[in-house]
Amino acid sequence: MFVELELGWMAHPFPTGSFRISSDKQIEEIRALGLAQVRYLPAKSDPPVEEGRTQPATDDAAVQERGREARSRRAAQIVAQQRSLKVCEQKFDAAQQQYRDVQDDLLAHPLAARDQCVAMISGFVEEMACDGDSAIRLLSEGVGERAAMHPVNVAVMSLLLGRAMGLPRQDLLDLGVAAFLHDIGKLQLPPRVRWFDDKFTSDDFKQYQEHVDKGVAVAGRMQLSEGAVMAIAQHHELMDGSGFPARPPGSELTLPARILALTNRYDNLCNSPRPGSTCTPHEALSRIFAQHKARYDNVVLSAFIRMMGVYPPGSVVELIDGRFALVVSVNSDRPLKPRVIVHEPSVTRHEALILDLENQPGIGIRRSLKPASLPADAHDYLAPRHRITYFFENLRDGAAFDDTTGWGSA
Repeated sequence: MFVELELGWMAHPFPTGSFRISSDKQIEEIRALGLAQVRYLPAKSDPPVEEGRTQPATDDAAVQERGREARSRRAAQIVAQQRSLKVCEQKFDAAQQQYRDVQDDLLAHPLAARDQCVAMISGFVEEMACDGDSAIRLLSEGVGERAAMHPVNVAVMSLLLGRAMGLPRQDLLDLGVAAFLHDIGKLQLPPRVRWFDDKFTSDDFKQYQEHVDKGVAVAGRMQLSEGAVMAIAQHHELMDGSGFPARPPGSELTLPARILALTNRYDNLCNSPRPGSTCTPHEALSRIFAQHKARYDNVVLSAFIRMMGVYPPGSVVELIDGRFALVVSVNSDRPLKPRVIVHEPSVTRHEALILDLENQPGIGIRRSLKPASLPADAHDYLAPRHRITYFFENLRDGAAFDDTTGWGSA
């Protein structure tokens, strides 16, 4: 019999509340729960045995065959999601290496460095333009180092947001190139002032602000497009006039610059150079919306929230059934139904499949959590990221899902 236990996850000893009974021990454990009745689903249960007849041996063979097919599907799904993640991480690494190459070649070969950047961003734009959705994907811990990780993160988020907002191709190219190179002027700053710190003196902050003008000068030597140069010049300007260095009225900020200002701030909150100041992705988005909404374009901010979801990739959450999960991917069409890895003690973390909450009408997210509040076993299993790195994956081929379990690959 396939049964559904109408209990919270912590109130029974089984990995999930819905399963096919396969042993006498499970029956004993169900009886020990003291339930007056148990719901079962005939459509998912084995056919009943007629009275006076024994179960045919062929039925056992059929059950075993279904089990083998389920294991085979699961193995294929694990391979598929691991392959998808590996592809994303390889592309992220290649983009980081491209940024390092630009740093090395910029002074001697500025036009060649520009051509390399434009070619890479053009490739991203073409890939995102393929039929179907592009989802933002959390990568594994340890992918990247801050100096190159930040520009790639910001470029990926900016391009996805620009695409979601319907920017034409040239504006997307300008936005992507500007996002990738927005901090290039920091190469000419002393290392101690390259990353903003709340403890900066007034002289430190003034020196830090100079990276914008220096970046514009570098962009000029690279002969970047006017749209890309303007976005670099304005990537710290804000709609309420509280940014720097020029503080123009918000109406004078270009749309690529408005997008870049937001994605840059979000990534700096998630990946602060000071570990004690780092926010979870959910906290970063909540802080921007609750405390600094006036600084950003309302249309851009609304589109960003739709794209990232209420619980962006990297967020640790508690599901309504009491289980803990890590958000790994978000489809902007369904911001409240991300894809998650669920803490399932009966399954090793390396064999955990990604659960698409869109296909689970009875499962949702109850709340976001700080990683430190997780029980030790759930923390070790989910391995929350200390550094948040993103890339995009195309969903045009659809995710593979097991109709019985609802588990599927990214």
